[in-house]
Amino acid sequence: MSAPVRTAIFPVAGLGTRFLPATKATPKELLPVVDTPLIQFAINEAREAGVERMIFVSHPSKAAIERHVMDDADLRATLTARGKTDIAQALHETALCPVGDDVVFTMQHEPLGLGHAVLCAREHALPGPIAVLLPDDLILGKSCLAEMVDAYAQAPQGHMVAAMHVSQEETRKYGILSVTGRDGRVVHADGMVEKPKPQNAPSREAVVGRYVLDGSIFDDLANQPPGAGGEIQLTDAISRGTERLGLAGFRFSGTRYDCGSKGGMLRATLDLAAQDPECAEVLEEVLSSGKIAFRTSSAA
Repeated sequence: MSAPVRTAIFPVAGLGTRFLPATKATPKELLPVVDTPLIQFAINEAREAGVERMIFVSHPSKAAIERHVMDDADLRATLTARGKTDIAQALHETALCPVGDDVVFTMQHEPLGLGHAVLCAREHALPGPIAVLLPDDLILGKSCLAEMVDAYAQAPQGHMVAAMHVSQEETRKYGILSVTGRDGRVVHADGMVEKPKPQNAPSREAVVGRYVLDGSIFDDLANQPPGAGGEIQLTDAISRGTERLGLAGFRFSGTRYDCGSKGGMLRATLDLAAQDPECAEVLEEVLSSGKIAFRTSSAA
């Protein structure tokens, strides 16, 4: 049995350039899928996994994230005074309490990579393995992190990453595991290759944005030279520790949406909208009306 996973790190300092101009004033982590910001799904997932401390690695320009994450007693009081007690209660249940919850905000002042963002949380992390959640990788269904934490506790793997099966052509978009064996949902690997050409991909097991990492990842990151784009890459540090610690992918049961892309965001929104009676009625009207004609434009 391994030490418990007590810390979850949320790297949220990125600029969200793929969603400009929407993200010029609104952090991409606060973009809603129907009526729930992306960051809230990640927080809920970490809660279900039972972590003790949540660390948000943010940027000074993104103060709105902290405002959303933390409880706002004044806003709740205003809503209650106006008779909107249900909304006030809902906000109270989803927000993190500065007294009852263990929450840390720390800053990544320069865009030096995902690995650097994780390293910024080092002094605040509790002892033992850590979890890292990328909010724009939305995974709906049972908490992916909870599944990973349970699997990690039963058979510690050193480093564990969330994995999903992709088509051969799609391997060019992901880090791909070099698979050596399988044990149920756990995929054993001796390394990973970042965005290989499809013909060179060692498998079709793609790494997505959930990680349970041995605490030594901080030492590896601190000694990690810059990689692609001059940034400190988390995957490079994970690879450095693989021979020493072991590496495994975990095939989670939920459905993953790449909400860092417009298409993925739209898919997630439509799927959740279809489950909401109010939105589902609108979708049905639109689809049955025949008023929408889908078309693509060719490049000039």
